[in-house]
Parts: sequence; C-alpha cells; structure tokens
Amino acid sequence: MGCGRSRLSCCKPPKKRRQEADQPPRPEPQELGPLNKDTAIAVQSCAPEGAEQHQKDISRILQQHEEEKKKWAQQVEKERELELRERLEEQRRVLEGKQEEALRVVSAAEPKTMAKPAQGAKYRGSVHDFPDFDPSQDAEALYTAMKGIGSDKEAILELITSRSNRQRQEVCQSYKSLYGKDLIADLKYELTGKFERLIVGLMRPLAYCDAKEIKDAVSGIGTDEKCLIEILASRTNEQIHQLVAAYKDAYERDLEADIIGDTSGHFQKMLVVLLQGTREEDDVVSEDLVQQDVQDLYEAGELKWGTDEAQFIYILGNRSKQHLRLVFDEYLKTTGKPIEASIRGELSGDFEKLMLAVVKCVRSTPEYFAERLFKAMKGLGTRDNTLIRIMVTRSELDMLDIREIFRTKYEKSLYSMIKNDTSGEYKKALLKLCGGDDDAAGQFFPEAAQVAYQMWELSAVARVELKGTVRPAGDFNPDADAKALRKAMKGIGTDEDTIIDIITHRSNAQRQQIRQTFKSHFGRDLMADLKSEISGDLARLILGLMMPPAHYDAKQLKKAMEGAGTDEKALIEILATRTNAEIHAINEAYKEDYHKSLEDALSSDTSGHFRRILISLATGNREEGGEDRDQAREDAQVAAEILEIADTPSGDKTSLETRFMTILCTRSYPHLRRVFQEFIKMTNYDVEHVIKKEMSGDVRDAFVAIVQSVKNKALFFADKLYKSMKGAGTDEKTLTRIMVSRSEIDLFNVRQEFIEKYDKSLHQAIEGDTSGDFRKALLSLCGGED
Repeated sequence: MGCGRSRLSCCKPPKKRRQEADQPPRPEPQELGPLNKDTAIAVQSCAPEGAEQHQKDISRILQQHEEEKKKWAQQVEKERELELRERLEEQRRVLEGKQEEALRVVSAAEPKTMAKPAQGAKYRGSVHDFPDFDPSQDAEALYTAMKGIGSDKEAILELITSRSNRQRQEVCQSYKSLYGKDLIADLKYELTGKFERLIVGLMRPLAYCDAKEIKDAVSGIGTDEKCLIEILASRTNEQIHQLVAAYKDAYERDLEADIIGDTSGHFQKMLVVLLQGTREEDDVVSEDLVQQDVQDLYEAGELKWGTDEAQFIYILGNRSKQHLRLVFDEYLKTTGKPIEASIRGELSGDFEKLMLAVVKCVRSTPEYFAERLFKAMKGLGTRDNTLIRIMVTRSELDMLDIREIFRTKYEKSLYSMIKNDTSGEYKKALLKLCGGDDDAAGQFFPEAAQVAYQMWELSAVARVELKGTVRPAGDFNPDADAKALRKAMKGIGTDEDTIIDIITHRSNAQRQQIRQTFKSHFGRDLMADLKSEISGDLARLILGLMMPPAHYDAKQLKKAMEGAGTDEKALIEILATRTNAEIHAINEAYKEDYHKSLEDALSSDTSGHFRRILISLATGNREEGGEDRDQAREDAQVAAEILEIADTPSGDKTSLETRFMTILCTRSYPHLRRVFQEFIKMTNYDVEHVIKKEMSGDVRDAFVAIVQSVKNKALFFADKLYKSMKGAGTDEKTLTRIMVSRSEIDLFNVRQEFIEKYDKSLHQAIEGDTSGDFRKALLSLCGGED
C-alpha cells in the first residue's frame, strides 16, 4: 500500500554500516543551489551505492528543482516590481501634492483661468457609524433573530440599517468566527423577495454591490442598459477602480470584456471610456480650453451634417466636472441652447440616455439620483431593483442631499413617496435608510439646504437670456394675412389650418395690425368673425392670442373673480409673475375694459391677508435695483421670525406679518435672491419649504408662487404646465393661459425646464394630452420638439 507520497520522498536514509575495505569511498552530495530543505534531503538520501538505478529519479528531482528556482526568481521579481510600484506611487502622491499646491499659487495670478463653480455643502449620507459598536454582540443578535422556526425580521432590519457598511463587514467576520457560518448565506435562507434583496445588498461592500448589479444587468437574455448607465455615469474614479477589482474578484471575469460583449456602437465606446476611471480631477480650469471644448462640441453637433460622436465621447468622458460645468455654461451663452438640447437633437437611443446621465451627474449627482428615485416610484408599479440599488449605494454618501433635492424638485418628500409606494418590512427598511420623515408637520431636515439653494440659483443665473417661441414673422404682409383669414372663414365650413398657421406664427404686434387691416378691408371685426367660426378650446386659444397681452391678462383676472367662487390659483399665477410694467398695463386694461379698478375688484372678491398680498402685488411697485446685503440680512431675520424659526423674535406678530409681506411683494428679484441665501445661512433652512410647512391656504400658495418665481420663473411655469396635463383630465384653461401669455416672453426657457425636470418634452406632453385643432395650435406655439 502506498503512503500517498512519492517513493523518493518516502525512502529513508540507509542505516550506517561499517565500510568494507574493498568498497570505494561514498561520494558526498553535490551542491544543487537554493533547493528547499525537503528536496535537498531527498536527493542526498537517494544517492547511495547503485546510484545508476536511481538516475531517472534524480533527473526528475533536478528538473523539479529547476522549476522551483524559476518560480522563486519570478516571485522575487514580482516582489521587487511591487515594491518599486509602491515607491513610485508614493512619489506620485508627493509630487501631486506639490503640484496642487503650486497650481493653487499659480491660479491666483494666472489671468487665463476660470474659478471652480460653487459646489454648495459637502454631501452627506443618512447612515453613519453606529456608536458603541460591538460586532460580536451584533453577530449574536442576528444569530438569535434567525434561530429556530421563523425569523425576527424586525430585529434584522433594525440592526443592519443602523450600521455603516464598514461595521456590517465586521459583523460578517464576527459571525463566521463565532458560528462558522456565512452571514449572507443565512440571511438569504431566512429572508425572501424584495426585503431579502435589500438586506443582502446592504451586507455587501459597496464595490461588490455595484459588481453584482452590473453582472445581473449583462447576464441572461437582454441587457439592463439603465442599470449600466446609472452606475457607470455616476461613480467617481476611485469607485470605478474598486468596482473593476471587485468584479474580477467575485466573478473571475474582466468587466470591460463583459461590457464589450454585451453592448455595441457608441454606447459601448462611452461605457468603456467611463470604465477606465481616468476622468480629470483638476481644480483649476483653463478658459482657453473651455472655449475650445465649446467650439468642438458645437462643430461636432449643431454645425455638422451628421454628428461627430467621438468628440462628445472624448470631452464628456474625460474632462473634470469643474471644467465641464463651465463648458455647459459657456455652451448655453454661445449657442443659445443648453448642452442637453444639443445631445437630444444629435444623439439617440441608449447612447443619448448615457450622455444625458453624464451631464446630469456633472451638474449634480444628488439631483440625478433624486430624479431616478422619482421615476422608480411614479405611475403604476414600482421599479424595485432601481429603488433598492439607489437606497443601498447612496445611503452613506449623499442620501440627505438627494432627499432635500427630491422635496424641492417634486414638492413631496422621498419618505412619504416610499411610504405610499411600498409595504411590510421592505418599506420599514427603506424608510430607515431614508433617514427620517422630512415631511412631518413642524419637522425640518436642513442638511442639504445649501445644495438646494445652489441648484435653483445656478439654474436661474444660467438662463438669463429669456426667449419666446413666437417671433415676428419675416416679410410680414398684414394685407395678405387679412385676406387669407377672410377666405378661411368665408362660405360653408372653416379652414382651421390656415387660421392656426397665420395666428400662431405672428407676433402679437403683427396680429393687431392684421386685426386693423381686416376691419379696414372688410368692415368686419376679426375677433367677432373668429368667435362665430371656431369654438371650444381652440376658440379660447386663438382669441387669446388675438388680444393685446395686458387685455388678455385683465380678462383672465376678471374670469377668475366672476361668478360663484374664485379661481385663486389664476390670480396668484398672474399677479405673482408679472413685471411692474406688465402690472401697470394690466391695471389700465382692466379699467378700460370693465370700468372698474383692479384693486376694487380684488378687494370685493378676496379677503384677509390674501387680499392684502394680491393688492400689494397689483400696485406694481416692486423695486427694480440690485441687492442690498445689509438690508437682505435684516429681511432674512424678519422672515425667520415670522416663520417662527428665529432664536429671538423681535416685534409683535402683526407688524412682522406686514413686514414679511412687504419684503416678498416689493423687493427686487436680485435682492430677494440674496434674502433667500441669507435666510439659509441664518437658519440652515430653505425659505420655500418653511413657508409650505408653517403657512396654509391661499396665503401659503401666494408666497410660495412669489418665491418660486424669484428663484426660476421658467421652472415655475414648467411646473404649472406639467400639473395642468398630468393625471386624468386636462386643465385646458391653465394650459391655454400659460401658452398664450408666455409664448413671446420665455416659453423656450419653460420648454427647457420642462424637459430637464420631467424627462419628456413639452411637445410630447401636449401631443399625448390634447387632440384635434387645439393640439395643432398648441404644438405650433410650442415651437418644435426638444
């Protein structure tokens, strides 16, 4: 029976015998080099008399020895290479530190550099290290929760969602040490469904969690492109490097090779670029390079027949975030279009979605994830995989910022949306990761107020050039237009297409000329003829366009106040958003058309503090200068006191209410922006959210509308348009009023805000929610597809 080892390694040295006189001397073992100890003994002991019979065995041993020497040399080489690499890495870090310091010094004096855009507050997560952490105690608690029949899911979710990922890894190690079992395997066995996926995801190191998501995305039939886009567009260089290493470790496969095998075209190329994790991370940005990149992007897209996708890939895939933010700002100034609009116009499919995701993450990663979470839960059904992935991977990074932006952008809390959209232990665990109820009455979670402020302030500043979608027609001929309209309405039937085409493609000033020419030529009132020929929603839209803007607004205010009940929302929308000049014109038009002052009409139809706000707005007495920082701090203090979050209130309540109303209704827009910023610095809260929480009814709605209009008027109207078309039924009155009144002022800007916030164009929303000639006219006013 063999002993399981080689014959040579088992043979024992022969017993020492007295040497016979006629025997030749025994040869000494030869030096073989750096043999290991066992091999040397084997060679020495296996070379007795009769060595010839062992010659084959010795040859084999020598061969093994040579192989060992080779391996040993390779190992030494690897260790030397590793040591050299570590030293080079250390030198690189030192040099980079010196370079950064030098660049900071140079940047102070270098005229051809641009400052890094403001980034707001440091991102913060909702999950942190648990105090008094004891991994052995936690391991024991989890073991107890899973022991026996059934499991204590409440205890499991409470413990795991309250520990940081680093602490969870220690719990895993302690669990294995104490019980000789794999904690993740036990959790998989005890839990099921979405709750299991969430808890198991939390137990994995973040890089391995990302690796698992990508593996699932590229496995099987079909590819989850949205998952690939979300992860690779949002991760930092360091996170990408950790992901690649984790994927290799977990699956013994190359991530880049798997991505290439499962995708194609420009989409594949951009993913591969992102996988390199080599995005520049410089703090100093060259103005010349910004201008060059703007020009290259413009020439690669808008100015080119077809698109040079490689240029988009190179710039968006490699430049630093600081650099790209400035490129986007300059691109808008140079071309009149945001970079997102050019991407939508020039690219398509998954490649377009990927590039838009990169742009969104460059602008604000928390805002990108707020949008992803909203889409995961809106409408019928919940995209649980997306919801789980984001809540797991962002809980320790920037969940509080995501939550704040979610509330600011969608006017509802992430907490409440999760609560209404999920159930059971799954819901409880998600709510724990959310970090608290930021929509509870009287409760405020201000951790990301600065980020929220930066989000809308930068947005408003970047879009200073207001653009309408309707402009004066070239080669305008009022005589020809009047004749064409008369022909369209003459005889049996009406040519609605001609009416729509002419009226929606002329400026309001040109429409008034057509109206005058029509009366001069035919002795007829064009408005009366139009009323008799068209009806319903189309008539309201076309007749609205034919009225001078001030008279149209006056009519809308009159309609909002006549009959039973008052349309407070229409009153707020108009009076809170018009300029002084527009308000003065409305007052004159109202007096002319209805022989009554607007102030008297408002006084008789509204009451209390709401009436005082509307009358104040209706005076058109808003200041038009810049900001006064000292006054802004005083105004912010008044706001803090009236909203009851100031430490030391001063003055009586009635006096404060009047001062607060005066501030919001009479200060200039630039000054109010400074007031809102001072309010954040003073209280760490966003004034809009505090107003929503502390006030109620029409007063709250009026103040919120003023604040939103000051922040970003185009976004205010985009929200109003979206709400007029979402859900069952359409609010045609609001839709018509905004499309008519903003078409020559800022409808193009409204359009851009609409698609950025709701990820679909205003054109698509109108097309899907209206019909017939009314839809044709609205789409014509919209000015094209984004």
